[in-house]
Amino acid sequence: MPAHLRALVTVLCAAVLGALLPAGAAHAASRTVQGGRLDWGIRSSFQSYVTGPTAKGSYSLTGGAATVGGSQFRFHSATGSYDGDTGAFSAGFSGGVHFVGHKKADGTYQLDLTISRPTVRVSGGAGTLYVDVSTKAKDTGTVATSTQVPFASLALGGIDMRGGGNAVALDNLPARLTAEGARSFAGYYEAGTELDPVSLSADVRAAAVEQPRATPTGAATTEAPTTSASKSPSPKVTSGAIKDGAVDWGVRRTFREYVTGDMAKGKWTLSSGAQDGGALFRFPDGRGTYRGGKLTASFAGAVRFTGENGLDLALSGLRAAVGANGTGTLYADVASGDFTGADVPLITFTAGKPAPKNGLVALTEAPAKLTARGAKAFGGMYRAGTEMDPVSLAVALTDDAELPALPDLGSAATGADSSATPEPSATDATPVAETESTASASDSGGPLLPVGLAAGSLLLVAAAFAYAVRRRRPRPAADAPDRPQA
Repeated sequence: MPAHLRALVTVLCAAVLGALLPAGAAHAASRTVQGGRLDWGIRSSFQSYVTGPTAKGSYSLTGGAATVGGSQFRFHSATGSYDGDTGAFSAGFSGGVHFVGHKKADGTYQLDLTISRPTVRVSGGAGTLYVDVSTKAKDTGTVATSTQVPFASLALGGIDMRGGGNAVALDNLPARLTAEGARSFAGYYEAGTELDPVSLSADVRAAAVEQPRATPTGAATTEAPTTSASKSPSPKVTSGAIKDGAVDWGVRRTFREYVTGDMAKGKWTLSSGAQDGGALFRFPDGRGTYRGGKLTASFAGAVRFTGENGLDLALSGLRAAVGANGTGTLYADVASGDFTGADVPLITFTAGKPAPKNGLVALTEAPAKLTARGAKAFGGMYRAGTEMDPVSLAVALTDDAELPALPDLGSAATGADSSATPEPSATDATPVAETESTASASDSGGPLLPVGLAAGSLLLVAAAFAYAVRRRRPRPAADAPDRPQA
């Protein structure tokens, strides 16, 4: 190519790149991952085996994990890092699943397996799924616990993880059991066994930009963050008045699955400040008193379940009370077709004697049972004494006490899965359909506009180059071979 043509193409390419790349985008430093969810069924056939007629077992969710879609578990609150230059990505998620089966005469289980805290790491085009595993050996019954075991290899299919967007999404990544995973799985499967695909979405925070300040000479410099030499002590609890509070309760997992399943074909809606945390609902703005282990607090928010077969149940005006005997009761205003009442005692829960720590009184996943009046509120669907979802309760007695964070599903999961996809039943697990894996790193500046600009600008470059070639050499140029699509 003649020198003046090369120069022309170089100038045009530089102009295109200069138009497309914002200032500071040439180096996308490692940024913080905060918020998001991971959906994974572990292995659908294993779920079916555990809950089927052979093992006659079940599974339970821990740490705020939820069920979603066809036999998938949802883990929440992603934390980690993402480097847009290299594509290196690491995100850990909260929550776990506890499987039990083959109950023995002494009440223990031969099959006892917990998988929790999944972490996905991608580097150099390879992906690995790590998990915490607690499992009981089939032959000896010895319980072994391992932390962050490289459990499965993830096939990225040549996906380019580089980019500078505000979210990372990986859908239906094929997963295979590693040798370490097979050992921690108590030998139920061999290394190389295909597991359920993994999907995740994680929010990526924008890189922090230091703000320049003017010096007396007029030059701009960056000011380093300053730290306080001392921190004022937290105010002492004197009045017993609750400054803030929240109660987290999912009602009952199988009830939620019934609502969104094939029978009721319904949904739930939240109002008056209630929040959806995946496997639970948060009722905020707690107000009340705490003195000597006794607690009473009222909370804002409402949830309404609707569906076919006459399903219409609304719960609002929640109130929690913990007595001196260590038993707690959760009350609610109930409105349904067959039962309506104010301040109905729905469930009782094991509270013990909660004591303040750093200005906060908290209970985490306290076991709960349905009351006789609660059974009537549910239209007789459950008997009194039925286990309901556990209750988590936190109240702040000082202005600076922080409530526990709600499970963070990330911006991609916002929009209530409650009315979107029927949730699975523990006794009716079906294999996940095999689909193509995809990935994306969404652009913080709006993905459609940069792509359109890039395509149009490259066409301009090609047109200018072709025009120059035609002027230099009048014969038609040979067709270039098609390039593979990304």
